[in-house]
Order: sequence, then structure tokens, then C-alpha cells
Amino acid sequence: MNALRLRLRVDFEQGGSLGPGKIDLLESIARKGSLSGAARELRMSYRRAWLLLHSVNEAFDKPAVELSVGGRQGGGAELTPFGTELIYAYRNLESEAQAHARERFARIAQRRVVVKSAARQLKKVTPRPKLR
Repeated sequence: MNALRLRLRVDFEQGGSLGPGKIDLLESIARKGSLSGAARELRMSYRRAWLLLHSVNEAFDKPAVELSVGGRQGGGAELTPFGTELIYAYRNLESEAQAHARERFARIAQRRVVVKSAARQLKKVTPRPKLR
């Protein structure tokens, strides 16, 4: 039953949240070394990536990523130890929750019905009117 997929979002009482999009962004920044490179890799606009990163950095007392501005080599972005801690905590929780969900839904998943596309179902139910 590998088809079960769990999407996890953690909302903090004081404000702020972490979910798959923000964690993917942090991981991409760690790989690419820049916010623009991470945005391209994730196929999102630079503005969207900046807003996500800004919300993470503002939600905690330490930044997850430190940005450097322009210069000869251009700017860059570096994951901080706290950013690494956020990724580690989230991915561990996600893994544990995924295992728990597989266990809890194993029996239920066997009762799953494969649903055909809505367009194909409508064709069978609603005949097209004939044009004269």
C-alpha cells in the first residue's frame, strides 16, 4: 500500500507554519545556494519563494536561511543550523506520520474504488444533444 500519501502542515500557536512547500524550498536552497536557483528548481516565481522564506524567517527567533546581497559573484542564500534543524524535525515527523497512516489505513485502502475521470463518467451519464 505505497500509494497512500500524507501531506503534513504544522501550525504553531504563536503564528507561523511549516509544510511541504516551505521545507522543499529550504532543501532546495541548501542544494542550490541561492533563492533564485531554488525558485527555478521548484518552478515557482522568485517572489513566491521570497515570501515563503520570509514567512519562515519571521516566524522564529532565528533565521532558517541567511541571504547575502549582490556583489561580484552575485547574492546567495545559506541554510543556517536552525534551518537544518527545521528540515530534520519536519522530515522525521512526516516519516513517522506516514508510517502511522499506512498502518491505520491499510484495511480501509483495500476497499478503495478506482474512480474514472469525471469527463468520462459524464459522457456515460449525460448523452450529448444532437445538432440538426
